[in-house]
Amino acid sequence: MNDPVSDFLTRLRNASKAGLAECVSPHSKLKESLAAILKTEGYVSNVTVGADAQGHKTLVVKMKYVDNAPAITNLSSVSTPGRRLYSRYTEIPRVLNGLGISILSTSKGLLKDQDARRQKVGGEIICKVW
Repeated sequence: MNDPVSDFLTRLRNASKAGLAECVSPHSKLKESLAAILKTEGYVSNVTVGADAQGHKTLVVKMKYVDNAPAITNLSSVSTPGRRLYSRYTEIPRVLNGLGISILSTSKGLLKDQDARRQKVGGEIICKVW
């Protein structure tokens, strides 16, 4: 696996389209904070850290559905290991004119686009969610 963040986003996208109740992924601090942002924005219902049979930490994300439709309409990765995309706080793109969010990796940790603009911090654009 070359890009663990894209793998995590693909697992979430597949779980929401398949109508699964939860999504399980290998744990990392970056994935955990990414899932925490999705939880505070209302795209997923719960995030917990568990362990698998071998004792490795896993991240369990409970998916959220509204009238049997997934709360995550689309989830796309922006930066890749071969093409990193950085943006100043004045140039952070808006997702669907503010209806969606983009998540940035900044010097102050992972932030959604609105918080990064408010704190006047730029960084690497990780993904877009709507």
